[in-house]
Amino acid sequence: MRPPAPDFSRETAAHARGAVRVAGVDEVGRGPLAGPVVAAAVVLNPGDIPEGLRDSKALGRGARERLAAALQERAEVAVAEASVAEIEAHNILQAGFLAMTRALGVLRPDLALIDGNRLPEGLLCPAEAVVGGDRRALSIAAASIVAKVRRDAIMAELALQHPGYGWERNAGYPTPEHRDALRRLGVTPHHRRSFAPVRNILCEGHGTTR
Repeated sequence: MRPPAPDFSRETAAHARGAVRVAGVDEVGRGPLAGPVVAAAVVLNPGDIPEGLRDSKALGRGARERLAAALQERAEVAVAEASVAEIEAHNILQAGFLAMTRALGVLRPDLALIDGNRLPEGLLCPAEAVVGGDRRALSIAAASIVAKVRRDAIMAELALQHPGYGWERNAGYPTPEHRDALRRLGVTPHHRRSFAPVRNILCEGHGTTR
């Protein structure tokens, strides 16, 4: 059975409490072995919400790209990232929070609805954590779509610079193709060396690419 679609009830309740601009926030890219983590913040227009918004994982690429384009035209959107260096310097959780904070810093909403069970520290606006938010709140679902499309585009561009890893297909996730390429081709500057599969390759002496 298909899960229920996210709705606008949390945003509507926040509007009733006086929050004019409510942003949904989500990040993409915690699990990959390579590339940045990307976060998006989206303030939907209550009178012009694109149809079909769902958790990005429940949509095909074409639907995600169409919806991301519609959101850019019909909503307030900000996208930010945390680099591989920042992932390594902090950790993937804190890097995701950093990207979220950067995206929210652009929009400066009255309230942020953030996917997950924890909130970044130092936010400049009130915020609520929403567990499973991309399946429950339309604005968070919108953010998940925008972040996913942007990160996929980043990884496709990096794939042109470092062919053979299949990043245009696997977005840096640890697929068999990607793991095999790591052993054959080595570790690139875009790999997360603190992640066990990459660290293990380095320990085996496969080195790095130029």
